[in-house]
Parts: sequence; C-alpha cells; structure tokens
Amino acid sequence: MQVPKNGFTHGGKFHADDVFSTALLRILRPDFTVTRGFAVPENFDGIVYDIGNGPFDHHAADRAERPNGIPYAAFGLLWKEFGAQLVGENQARLLDENFVQPLDLNDNTGESCLLADAIGGFNPLWDQPQDPDACFARAVDFAQVILENNIEAARAVNRADALVQKAYEESRDGIVILPCYAPWKNALYRSDALFVVYPSQRGGWSAQCVNDRLTKRPKKPFPMGWAGQPEEHLRKSSGISTLRFCHASRFLITAETKEDAIAACYFVLRGGKK
Repeated sequence: MQVPKNGFTHGGKFHADDVFSTALLRILRPDFTVTRGFAVPENFDGIVYDIGNGPFDHHAADRAERPNGIPYAAFGLLWKEFGAQLVGENQARLLDENFVQPLDLNDNTGESCLLADAIGGFNPLWDQPQDPDACFARAVDFAQVILENNIEAARAVNRADALVQKAYEESRDGIVILPCYAPWKNALYRSDALFVVYPSQRGGWSAQCVNDRLTKRPKKPFPMGWAGQPEEHLRKSSGISTLRFCHASRFLITAETKEDAIAACYFVLRGGKK
C-alpha cells in the first residue's frame, strides 16, 4: 500500500496514538499532510486513521487484537501495514512488541505509559488560548524524532547481524569475539553462545554474558565473588592481571586486554579455576 499525500484524523484532544500514527506516515512520505476534525469529509481522498471506522480505526466493538490479547490502536494497525518495509519483518515484530504495543495498550485501556503521558503533555492547557492544531504539530515533531531513532536502531541491528553471525561461526567454547562493538543480541538470540567479547567504548575490552532466551538471565554469570568488587580484589581473586570491573549483576566484565577478557570467560567455564 502506498501512503497518500493527504490524511485525516480526529480533532480535539490528541493522544500518543494519533500523534505517532501521523509521525509514521510522515516518515513514510515526507510531504504527508494531515487534517484534523470531528467527521471525515465526504469523498475524502486520502488515508483516514483513528476515526471513521475504516481499516486504521480501532473504536468498533470488533476491534482487532494481537495473538497475545493486546488490542490494536491506530498506530499498531499502521505499523502492521507499513513497519516491515521500514525495518524488515523481524525488526518490525520486535519494535511492535517493545515500542508500539505499550502505546496501543495505553490508548485502548488506559494502561500507564510514560511516553504516552509525555505526548499528552503537548495538549493545550484548559485555561490557555493555545491552538490545538499547532500543539498537535509540535507533538508530531517530537514523536517523529523518537520514532526515527527507533527505526534507525532497528536498521543498525540488521546491519550488525552479518558481522555477528560471522563471528559466531568462528567462535570456540561459546565465546564470540567481535572486532568492534555491534548490536549482537538479535543474531545470538537462539544460539548456544555463552559470552560476547568486544572492544569497550571506554577503552580496553568487555565480555558480556548471553542471556537464556526463556529466563532472560545470563546462561553463565560471572562469579558471585566478583560482583561489584574493587579492581584490586578482582585481580587477586581471579589471577587475571588486567581485570578491572565486574558489574554487580554479574553480566559484564571489563579488562585492559582482549586476552584477559577472554580469560575471564574461561574462568567461568572452568568452574572458577585459574
């Protein structure tokens, strides 16, 4: 489906649903313009959403629901139609789960959502003579930046997948070594990888545990005795000369060299033996 140049959505108080819907349509078609009102004009030539009982409205009794029971709002319906052409099928699904669904749930049920509250804050105040359409336009500008950031992050994951997959194919003992930092979780989500080692953005090298896809917890966490301990304690207890940090949650360590970051992983695999 091609996005037409013109759109129509409801007037009055706006919500994250119609705001993010408009932002999405404007990303898809930069010259997109929207009219707001309380009744769809007769013979309107364009896309209608969040009003009018068409394919992108969600106010009828038989509104569509996802398999998990979360009902679609206009934003979700539009994302379902257009999301894959922006980020691919897999990332469109993940963005729906993590970004779109909380907004849809808020619009349909009133479920708390901080982002929806932030968008609602752009509405005119009750005792100030602000132009609702001007306020709506500012909210759409704000939402578009947020949505574009999420889309670009999803595209970056797609670009990283090939690099991470190659490193996984060359890995040994469940330790995946990346030549540079890249988003790796998507490519290793269903793999048997245990650790990912990569250059730290703060200098040196990091090693991070891969989470079990069911429990969402590290498959092989770093030792309890390392958790949040000072550098001197880490080096003495491990025998790893440049180990310098272990997160209190035990999912991440840093060392000054790649070799020592790898050594920290083997320390875990060998059951705490140096």
